[in-house]
Amino acid sequence: MILFERFGFTHTGQATITVSAVSVMSGVGSPDPSRLGFFLLSEESLIQVLLELQSNPSFCVLDSKYIHLLFTFRDLSPPPHSSFNHSYPITSPNEYSLFFANCAPESAVSMNVRTELYNLDGRGRVKDFLSAGLTHLPSLYFCFSVLYFAFLAYWIYICLQNKKSVHRIHLLMGVLVVMKALNLLCAAEDKHYVKVTGTPHGWDVLFYIFQFIRVVLLFTVIVLIGTGWSFLKPFLQEKEKKVLMIVIPLQVLANVASIVIGETGPFIKDWVTWNQVFLLVDIICCCAIIFPIVWSIRSLRETSKTDGKAARNLAKLTLFRQFYIVVIGYLYFTRIVVFALRTIAAYKYQWVANAAEEIASLAFYAIIFYMFRPVEKNEYFALDDEEEEAAELALKDEEFEL
Repeated sequence: MILFERFGFTHTGQATITVSAVSVMSGVGSPDPSRLGFFLLSEESLIQVLLELQSNPSFCVLDSKYIHLLFTFRDLSPPPHSSFNHSYPITSPNEYSLFFANCAPESAVSMNVRTELYNLDGRGRVKDFLSAGLTHLPSLYFCFSVLYFAFLAYWIYICLQNKKSVHRIHLLMGVLVVMKALNLLCAAEDKHYVKVTGTPHGWDVLFYIFQFIRVVLLFTVIVLIGTGWSFLKPFLQEKEKKVLMIVIPLQVLANVASIVIGETGPFIKDWVTWNQVFLLVDIICCCAIIFPIVWSIRSLRETSKTDGKAARNLAKLTLFRQFYIVVIGYLYFTRIVVFALRTIAAYKYQWVANAAEEIASLAFYAIIFYMFRPVEKNEYFALDDEEEEAAELALKDEEFEL
């Protein structure tokens, strides 16, 4: 069984399958053409089919009552130009997986396959090649790109209003917002191109370039803020440099995996492996960027015991703890909650997971940028004598608790 594609159909959905130059080679005579064919299988029926195969290993999936059989090789035109071309209306709207099955023992098949899975608009004229649950993505991504461009304009305004308080990290944060906005804009165009043409070759190259820069910048900015670079200290320690040297190459690997996943499909041999590589690398990077924040918190706690500026150190300590919580919350939500939403949401509402991820990302950017904004009298660093005394007591209490 070879999985070609998964697609969410509406009541106007259609599947068009074209095969040509079909060649079947077998070492045990001429195989039965009814043992080779294409079929659609819904997620609900997949379990039933697996149970059938488990109870009878020699069972041919093409004989299952749970599949929606499209055609077998009996329907092919006669050799030497064996081919087939037909469109099938989807009578029962659902999310289906398109499979090819070969139940003929000791046989190999060679063929050219072209598939078109789409839904028609209300008038039955315009084809929509995006799955029913993803058809809103172009508009969604475009709206968020506009929000990020507005975010960028506001960030530039704040930086210009507080030129004396602007550090290098603030400029890097601005570049991050630019990359995020451009990445979403390219994603919107790319998804629109797929929706209209059915092929993923719009601005996909630009999309992958901006995605790579954006992800590397995001992890870099989190590490640099976590170490207090630029606005607390103008240098990085050796162990912090090592984190960046680990995270950046891993992000290169993750983006290669992302491109392979996005530009191919589940029918290629190593598609599952690339998905696993992407997941593993992402988890490693998420864990790695936590360490610099923990190091900063530990360093500030130690400094607080000897440094006379207790209030300022306590404020920094509070700031980095909040930063730590925000980063953990963001990573948890975008990696676990969003995945859960994709898993449990009905196929027509898959876009909700994408919307939740973008809302969480925008909230994360807004919180971090607000916490570390370039203002002359930042609440974390401008404290009076009364707060100084209160902070000394707080630090003593904390030391006692530890």
